[in-house]
Amino acid sequence: MGSRILVVEDSPVVRKTIRAALEADGHQVAESSDAEQALASLKTSAPELVITDVYMSGMDGIDLVRAIRGLPGFRFIPILVLTTETEEEMKQRGRAAGATGWMVKPFQSDQLRQIVARLVRAKSVPA
Repeated sequence: MGSRILVVEDSPVVRKTIRAALEADGHQVAESSDAEQALASLKTSAPELVITDVYMSGMDGIDLVRAIRGLPGFRFIPILVLTTETEEEMKQRGRAAGATGWMVKPFQSDQLRQIVARLVRAKSVPA
């Protein structure tokens, strides 16, 4: 059985692409079109992985990562940033906020699936 994954992305086309790739591996995918909606959904369901874009209206993805890390029970959840941003400074901001990984768009579905499998597997290993 797959993991519960929350995808936070303002582009419906990109959300659909991510959903198709992850559902092919049996994951349950929930979607949010912005960070505020994502934070609200975390109050009612706990995903095992969050995938977020950086550039969205309202709160950006880096601030979302920081906000998720501040929530009780979400300190160690894997968070993958999936974005067009390639600048090292932005990647450092993401790591400082608590992002687990960084992947640049456009992406290959197989590559995304491999990274997700690795992140989910790492989370399930007892510390």
